[in-house]
Amino acid sequence: MQKIIFSLTLFLICNNSITAQNLDYKILKDINNSYTSSGGKIQTFITNSITPLTIAVPASILAYSLFKRDSISRSKFYSIASSELVTGIITTSLKLAIRRERPFSSHNDIVKYSNAGSLSFPSGHTSAAFTIATSLSLEFPKWYVIAPSMLWASTMGYSRIYLGVHYPSDVLVGAIIGAGTSYLCYKANKWLRH
Repeated sequence: MQKIIFSLTLFLICNNSITAQNLDYKILKDINNSYTSSGGKIQTFITNSITPLTIAVPASILAYSLFKRDSISRSKFYSIASSELVTGIITTSLKLAIRRERPFSSHNDIVKYSNAGSLSFPSGHTSAAFTIATSLSLEFPKWYVIAPSMLWASTMGYSRIYLGVHYPSDVLVGAIIGAGTSYLCYKANKWLRH
């Protein structure tokens, strides 16, 4: 999985193909130009849900494990919390190494409808959302956990494009980082448990 993430990231960094860049920009422009006031409120709500959920999900699992004195739940907490930490480190490191400008800084016709930092690649919101969604799906493999968490994570990625703060490639790589990191932390946690 690490080789796939590295290869995809390297491909996106090194690929100077005008066609790929134009497609990335065209998808962004089409989605950003479809902005409506009601759609903006919904997408802003989704994008703003990232911080509360990255705190609430592991905290509630930890609280449950302490209240019930349940070592399995505590182990699930460690897996999810470590996934979030590692994803944050990888995403921040890539942002600082690549230093891609936000789309609204590079293109006058892209409107920024949300707060955003200075660096774009990869999407931190999307990587964090897919970290939570993948971790929950692996730790609690029930359809009623998997479906809403993956829908939320996917909508998070879409919201970042819709609000004009990320290119589709930022979101795609963010999703891969989040899902991949969660999977590796889940496997490492299982290995440590046994």
